[in-house]
Formats: sequence, structure tokens, C-alpha cells
Amino acid sequence: MPVEVGQALRKLREERGYTLAELSQRARLSISYLSEIERNHKTPSVRAIDRLAAALNVPKNALIPLEAVDQGLTLGDKLRLQREERRLTLNEVALQAGISASHLSDIERGQADPSIETLRNLAKVLDLPIPLILNPTNTLGEKVRLTRETLGLSQKELAERADISPAMVAQVESGVVQPSLKTVEKLAKALGVSPCYLVMDREGVEEMIHSMGPDLRKLLLEANVQSVLRSICHLEQKQLRFILNFIDLYKRNEAR
Repeated sequence: MPVEVGQALRKLREERGYTLAELSQRARLSISYLSEIERNHKTPSVRAIDRLAAALNVPKNALIPLEAVDQGLTLGDKLRLQREERRLTLNEVALQAGISASHLSDIERGQADPSIETLRNLAKVLDLPIPLILNPTNTLGEKVRLTRETLGLSQKELAERADISPAMVAQVESGVVQPSLKTVEKLAKALGVSPCYLVMDREGVEEMIHSMGPDLRKLLLEANVQSVLRSICHLEQKQLRFILNFIDLYKRNEAR
């Protein structure tokens, strides 16, 4: 990150007579995060720039050069990256999703907002988790980031608490990677939340429950069954994978 980025922020803060603590309160950002920006140890996010510009009463591009901003992955970026990774063309994905190639191109470039139905179809075609693109504010990454900011932690501080790398924290929060269950457990413990809070999407769970038959819903209300379901949150990746494979094997044998 260019040296002038941190210097510009510090200069504007000092010109207004703000301490780091005062700017932190005005911008609703942690003191440690602001300190890292000023010392050029961290690139501010778009959200942070918006808050700092408002707190300092300056235009965003006057505060921090646009080329220094970490824009993060947009919805269109995620769709395009997943499509290219699967070596699919715009026409192939659009055809399977039931939309035009030009509309898909506009979505990927951020020039069109897809309908919920289109997003569901794209998620199915590209094998993406529906909550990741249907409700970005409720993804695992967003939950980690919002909880971290509420606690006033920087990505580096959270990484130290969870015993993982700061790069991993950044990638999880931006949705670039889907963490292993072990990493989820570490993050949950460091943030003081349940692993299930991070990985479960309420809308998706409610939709799944409503699709169940009455007998199955009644079974899920039994205390012993709920106890087993709660224990899943504390399983390691290998243990959960074994259970899922067993269920799949049982279903295949029943279908014969």
C-alpha cells in the first residue's frame, strides 16, 4: 500500500484535532484498525473509507486514492470466477440458468441486479451455496466480520485469537474461501459465538424445515433428536464427513 495513504489519513485526523480514539468513535471503527491503516499495515475496505470520509467530512477520493482501495469481491465477481473455474462460457451458464447471455454478462459486470429466481438458478448451475449469493449479508464471512467489528477487533487480532493467519481471516470475510469446520470452530471460539451461528443460514434452514413432512418435523422436536443435532456443531470435519457418507450410503441402499 502506498505510504501516502496512511499519511493522508493521519494528516486529516490531526488537522481536525481528533485523537485515534475520537476518530474511532466517529467512524465506528476500532482504534487498532485505524492505527494499522495509518501505519500502512492494512488496506482499508470500501466500508471503512465511507465511514472515515463521513467522519472527517472529506470526499472519499481525497481521503484515499481509489487504486489503494481493497474493493473485495462483488456478487458479479464471485459468479464470474466460479464460471471461469468450471470453464463454462457465458452462453452455457445462461442457457442452463434460463436467462440471456447478455443479462448474465450485465450481472457479472455489476450493471444489472438479478432476481431471486435467477440467483437460485445460477447457484444451482455453478454449484455455489445459495446463501452466499442470495443473501450476502448473512454469509459466514459477513457474520465473522460483523462480530469482529462489534468486538472492536482487527483482522490481525482475530487471527491471533483463533491461531490462524490474517490472510485466512481476510479471505473468509470476503467470501473468497469456504473454511474447514476446524477453522470455523477456531473462529467461533475466538469470537465467543456458536459454530452453528456462523455456518447455519436461517432462511435456508426454515425453507428446508417447511419442505419436510409432518412426521419428520414432529421427530425433530423430540429432545433426544435435538440433542444429537446440537452435537453436530462440535464435530470435527472428519467426523461429520463420516456421518454424511453413512447417510448417503444408507439412502442408496434403501433405493435399491
